[in-house]
Amino acid sequence: MGRGGFGTAETSARYAGLSRLSVVIHTMARTIQIKAAVERYLKERRPDVSDSTLYNHSSQLKQFIEWCEASDDRPTNVGDIDGWVVSDFKMDRREDLSDTSIYNQMSVIRLFTKWCESRGLLEDVSQNILMPEIEDGAKEELLDPDKARQILEYLEKYEYASLRHALFAVLWTTGLRIGAVNSLDVSDYHSDGRYLNVAHRPSNGTNLKNKYEGEREVNLHDWVCEIVEDYIEAKRTDAVDDFGRSPLFSTDQGRAHRTTLRKKITTLTRPCVYTNDCPHDRVIEECEATEYNNACKCPSSVSPHPLRRSAITNFLNQGHSKELVSDRMDVSVSVIEAHYDGRTEDEKRKVRREMFEME
Repeated sequence: MGRGGFGTAETSARYAGLSRLSVVIHTMARTIQIKAAVERYLKERRPDVSDSTLYNHSSQLKQFIEWCEASDDRPTNVGDIDGWVVSDFKMDRREDLSDTSIYNQMSVIRLFTKWCESRGLLEDVSQNILMPEIEDGAKEELLDPDKARQILEYLEKYEYASLRHALFAVLWTTGLRIGAVNSLDVSDYHSDGRYLNVAHRPSNGTNLKNKYEGEREVNLHDWVCEIVEDYIEAKRTDAVDDFGRSPLFSTDQGRAHRTTLRKKITTLTRPCVYTNDCPHDRVIEECEATEYNNACKCPSSVSPHPLRRSAITNFLNQGHSKELVSDRMDVSVSVIEAHYDGRTEDEKRKVRREMFEME
C-alpha cells in the first residue's frame, strides 16, 4: 500500500491504542486526495489572510499538485506525503528557483503539511522539513538588458569566442536551464538551421529537468550562431565525456560540470569585470568577491537561475506572448506568472501600449 496505508509493524503499533472505529475513520482521512486537501486548506485560510497571501499559497500548492501528478510514482493521497516526497520536490525545484524562491515555496508546503497534521491527515512531516538558508534581506535579482549589453561588449572585445562568451550569449538569448546547457553536444548545434537541439539522454549521462517533455529545438540569433561557431572552431577544448560524447561546453576533464558553468556566469557578472568599476564603493583590490570562489559575495553578481529569469523577462518586455516564451523556455505559463515575469506594472503597461499600436 502507499506510505500512509496499513500493513507494516510500525503502522500497526501506531494504531494499537485506537478503537477499530477510530482506525477506520483515521484511515479514510488519510486517503483524501492532495488536490482536495489543498482546496479545503485554502478555503479555511481565506478569512484569515490577505488576498495576495491566499494567491501565493494557491500558486505554490498548485505547483506541488502538478509535480505530484506528473509521475505515477509520486503521491496522489495526502497520506502518502512524507519527508522523502517533500525532499524530492525541493530538489526537483532547485533547478528552476533561487534559494529565496525555494524558501518561500517550502514555507507554504510546511504550513500546508502542518495543517494536514492538525486534521489528522499526516504525522510528523512539517517539523522535519529542512529549509534552505538565505541571507537576511535576500531578494530576487534581475540582470537588466543594459548590463547584459555591457557584458556582451566586454566579451566581444576581450574574450571573443571563449567558453564564457558562448555560454553567456546562449543563456541570455535562450533562457536555457544550466542543466540543459550542460547536456548539449557539439552535434546539437545546427548551423544550417541556426538552432540548438535540446535532448534528454539519461542513459548517456545527461538529463533534462522535464525529461522527454523538455526536448525541443531552440532557434538562435545569427550573431549568437557566429559566436558559437567561432568558439567550436577555435576555442573549444577538444574533449569527450565518459560516454564518448563531444560536449559543446567542455574542459580538459570532459563535459564541463554544472558547478563550473555556474561559476563562469557568476564571475562574469561582477561589474568590476566588465566595467572595471564597483557600484558598491568597494576597493576592488581589497574586495573578497574578486576571488574566483567568492564571486557570489558580490551584491551585483548573477547566477544562471536569475539570468534565466532575466532572459524571460526581457523576452516579455519585447512583446512576445507568454505562450511563445513558455514553449521556447520550457516553462509553463503559470510558472512564468508566478516566478519568472520580473516586469513592473509600468513595463507591462508600456508593452501593451506598443502591442496595441497606441503611440
